[in-house]
Amino acid sequence: MRLLPSQLEALLLSSGFLSLSIIMEGETSWVNHCPDYVAPDMVEFDSFSDLNDEDNRESSSVHVDLILPDDLLERILAYLPIASIFRASSVCKRWYEIVSSTRFLWNFSQVLSQKPWYFMFTSSEEPVGYAYDPSLRKWYSIELPCIQTSNWFIASSCGLVCVMDNDSRSELYVCNPITKCCKSLQEPPGLKFSDYSALAICVNKKTCYSVAIVKSKQVPGNFFQWDLSIHIYDSGTMMWTTPLTEVLTGWRGGDESVICDGVLYFLIYSTGGGGPDNRHGLITYNLSSRSSHGLLIRTFIPVPCSLTCGRLMNLKEKLVMVGGIGKPDRPDIIKGIGIWILNGKEWQEIARMPHKYFQGFGEFDDVFASSGTDDLIYIQSYGAPALLVFDVNQKQWRWSQKCPVTKRFPLQLFTGFCFEPRLEISP
Repeated sequence: MRLLPSQLEALLLSSGFLSLSIIMEGETSWVNHCPDYVAPDMVEFDSFSDLNDEDNRESSSVHVDLILPDDLLERILAYLPIASIFRASSVCKRWYEIVSSTRFLWNFSQVLSQKPWYFMFTSSEEPVGYAYDPSLRKWYSIELPCIQTSNWFIASSCGLVCVMDNDSRSELYVCNPITKCCKSLQEPPGLKFSDYSALAICVNKKTCYSVAIVKSKQVPGNFFQWDLSIHIYDSGTMMWTTPLTEVLTGWRGGDESVICDGVLYFLIYSTGGGGPDNRHGLITYNLSSRSSHGLLIRTFIPVPCSLTCGRLMNLKEKLVMVGGIGKPDRPDIIKGIGIWILNGKEWQEIARMPHKYFQGFGEFDDVFASSGTDDLIYIQSYGAPALLVFDVNQKQWRWSQKCPVTKRFPLQLFTGFCFEPRLEISP
């Protein structure tokens, strides 16, 4: 039987393994200490939570060297949430050395993955915000490396986050938000200034990764034709390739793409002539074959209904789409939000947001932010910091803890993305 993170901490505490310097689940600060493999500015993390302490727990510290051998202690600590691991590193010199060791990182990588966090940008001009930890239901103040404004393109996979600037689209970085390790990628080939771009990243089991960019630009003087190109970066060769260029007629690319099980998926958008049920479509490209033969439009998969917007995500190598459902008579007006999974070329609806949660956002625009991985899907309105979480396994909807930011002015915007908090992976 696997213990929950809170139960594991409680067990350690009741056994006398955690000293008073360990901050328990109800507390509200992240201990200012970082192991050697974490950049020094990691200590800027602070936690914010509306959870109240139920009681003031006390425990007398004991000499853990007399109780547990290193290998067993490593395994126990590896099952703690990320925040608890950082706090554990401040207990004593021995724990600090264990958490900082290469062997601990290996043990950490062997346990079940941590629940994905959601980073919410709280400013439309600066890349500032808070990260939500669903395991402990807490928000942490966190500064992302590399990124300069919140409107940059962002994609994530297995603990790595890829960001690309929104202006020239030539600045690309891959980073680990937890350890602050960051790497700059060389400028991608192709059009210098595309009208639309979609960014995706995929990390394989050997910690190599691929970055995909889908660029789309209108053919001069022809609104119905768009040049589309796919560019792939391989971290093993550290080189870009352009396996496909094509002209789409009646469709253009956008800013939604994701890689699932070696296949690049991206949404395309009608440039006119189609009905309200034919404004979005899905295109697929097999990254392993890298074939440029045949027309890309032949892989077209229609969306399940009239959508106001669609958000693509990889949940355990399955393509999932969260979409705003438009009204039949006014497709630009959102009436609800659905979640679909792609089986072959058929969409299967797995959930629809209950009306009480839809109303709980207040005024909801036809477009919204949504991302997910593992078993969790996050949904938020651009107009408020409210965050809704859907657990795919349990089919359960719940609000996150209240974000420690309130809306300061009417036009303030919020957006975000989710990522896996991991210690052992670096770009």
